Amino acid sequence: MDAYIGSKATLDRQVEVCEKYGSACVFPDPAMKAGLALGTFHLMPITGVRITPENGVDGWYIFGGEFSEDENFYQPVGQSHIAELLPQVLPYLALAPGYKFMIDNEGYEDVWYEPHTLE
Repeated sequence: MDAYIGSKATLDRQVEVCEKYGSACVFPDPAMKAGLALGTFHLMPITGVRITPENGVDGWYIFGGEFSEDENFYQPVGQSHIAELLPQVLPYLALAPGYKFMIDNEGYEDVWYEPHTLE
């Protein structure tokens, strides 16, 4: 657990979220990328889904508002930049593949497991 994103408080919060929702803690690798829909973060809610990591992507895909099938919806972003771009999602990034989260700026939080996202 030497390499993680954020502070010790962030790490503690990630462990807390995983325990709360029954997920194994699968900490994001700072050397990997996530798929972020950069132009959507002004929209609510913020939704994240983690699929099985592959090809240098840790499995996280995060967007604001409504999902789009557009092939350019997500852009690859290094894990280390998420803290700058979207700090409110940091507590959820240790959730295991198959988990999703939805949050907003007013305190709404929902986390659930969808195993079909691993297929």
